[in-house]
Amino acid sequence: MVEQAEDEAGREEDDYGLDPRVVPSLREAIEAGDAGAIDALMEPLHAADIADVLEQIGGADRQALVRLWPQGIDGEILSELDEAIREDVIEALPHEVLTEAVRELDSDDVVDLIEDLGEPVQERILDALEVSDRVAVEQSLTYPEYSAGRLMQREVVTAPEHWTVGEAIDFLRNAKELPDQFYHVILVDPRWHPVGYVTLGKLLSSKRAVRLTEITEDSFRSIGVRDEEGDVAYAFNQYHLISAPVVDEDGRLAGVITIDDAMVVLDEEHEEDVLRLAGVSEESSVSDGVLDVVRQRLPWLVANLFTASLSAIVISQFTGTIARIVALAALMPIVASTGGIAGTQALAVAVRALATRDLTSSNAARVVRREIAAGLLNGLALALVLGLGGALIFGSPLIGLVLGMAMVVNQIVACLGGVTVPLVLHRIGLDPALASGTFVTTLTDVMGFLAFLGLATMILT
Repeated sequence: MVEQAEDEAGREEDDYGLDPRVVPSLREAIEAGDAGAIDALMEPLHAADIADVLEQIGGADRQALVRLWPQGIDGEILSELDEAIREDVIEALPHEVLTEAVRELDSDDVVDLIEDLGEPVQERILDALEVSDRVAVEQSLTYPEYSAGRLMQREVVTAPEHWTVGEAIDFLRNAKELPDQFYHVILVDPRWHPVGYVTLGKLLSSKRAVRLTEITEDSFRSIGVRDEEGDVAYAFNQYHLISAPVVDEDGRLAGVITIDDAMVVLDEEHEEDVLRLAGVSEESSVSDGVLDVVRQRLPWLVANLFTASLSAIVISQFTGTIARIVALAALMPIVASTGGIAGTQALAVAVRALATRDLTSSNAARVVRREIAAGLLNGLALALVLGLGGALIFGSPLIGLVLGMAMVVNQIVACLGGVTVPLVLHRIGLDPALASGTFVTTLTDVMGFLAFLGLATMILT
């Protein structure tokens, strides 16, 4: 069984991601209670892949796996786990395993691990830490959620600003403990204010007598401990930072944020925007239970039900026209659907541009004009195709004319709404990804039906 498991867990060197054969084999090993086979399957995997396995198997299998293979769950795996199942795994771990797992993590990883857990589980993890580590984590937890203070790690490599390269290298060689990963040596003044930093590459390639202040990086910038993590991620992406010192309200060094943490935030921001545009909670996960899925999605579906009622009200005003010209009922969805797609396209570009700060008040007017022009040209192109098609299929040039005119109107409205709705929401301080989709869809549906049926009433009756 072990040899078979090892064979199935193997893959070509160039393959990435989790081998799809692992999960079925793991379920067999769990059912058989074969701890050796489980170890053979899981041991070669990266921590992120093990976390994926734990997320893909059911809750009962997950509990059995933790019971049969507790020694394999380390801090890296806990950090990679989806928040939806992290607490269940932690609660199932023996105390000594949990203690060893959390003690191998940096302070920022411990904060990320416990900030969304229940208080009893938080206490269990904090009790497993050394006193100094616990104090550092508890202090980080006092900062606002989604702030730089929560994101930073306390393990920082510093040097006095008057040191030479030789003194810094000697210090690093003799240090008892250094962070597992760091990219800069941060220079501080006597008041512990960061004044610059030196990359390890510059440090190792410079002569010993060179002063550290002579080889500092131009990219140096500090981050406030209460700055929002979205702004931190933007700064890292915009200014190509590798790490940045974090300072408290008095400008003293409090910690450091590294690029891996900033990119995780950036990825989460993008993921959150995509989910919100679809009307799905950012907490959604494939590990969620049925009731969790219903709780997250039902409010948006109810909201959409009310907004869809507006379209029904508009259509109800033209029942007489529809009754006389039945073909209109078949053509209505074409106008509304095409407008909805155009609105979603413009909306996705606008929300993304707002998130990356490419769309600002200084260029908003130009972008709005561009969208109006694009809507007009797209509408004319679609009107030509659909107008001719409608005239040929229904034998009425006037139906084709109405269809084409309505298409032009709705395309302009869709593109205009797709960019102005998120701009307005952003201006009044609301997340443009949160409600823009509902507003834009309602706008294109209502205006599509109104334009098509209104023009049909004026021209065809």
